Amino acid sequence: KALNILLVSLDKTEYNLVRRCTSAHEVWKLLILTHEGTEQVKNAKLAILIRDYELFKMQPNESIKNLYNRLLDITNGLLGLGKVFGHDELVRKLLGCLNDEWEPKVTAIEESKDLKTMEIEELLGSLMTHE
Repeated sequence: KALNILLVSLDKTEYNLVRRCTSAHEVWKLLILTHEGTEQVKNAKLAILIRDYELFKMQPNESIKNLYNRLLDITNGLLGLGKVFGHDELVRKLLGCLNDEWEPKVTAIEESKDLKTMEIEELLGSLMTHE
């Protein structure tokens, strides 16, 4: 029964991929391998995303919205591989990656707000208002 439920929920490409499987467990394992890759592939993806996160910086003339979307792409990729970020970590990362022209605003935020409790949305609003 579980096998049938899995099979009817797949699109044609995935269905053709798993049709030869004889159990729901086989289907599940093959789908995981197909979409997530082997452990070696996951580790390589994780290493690349961690590197991207560590080197993340604002591009010249980049908007705050675009900057945040790029950061979300990286952190969501890491989340999918098991790396979880706290709100304060994302707030600090976003503040730390801004260009030098943002230094006065960053200093003002750091002095006036508690970064440990500040929500990322509040920071975004403040930065976008300044922009």
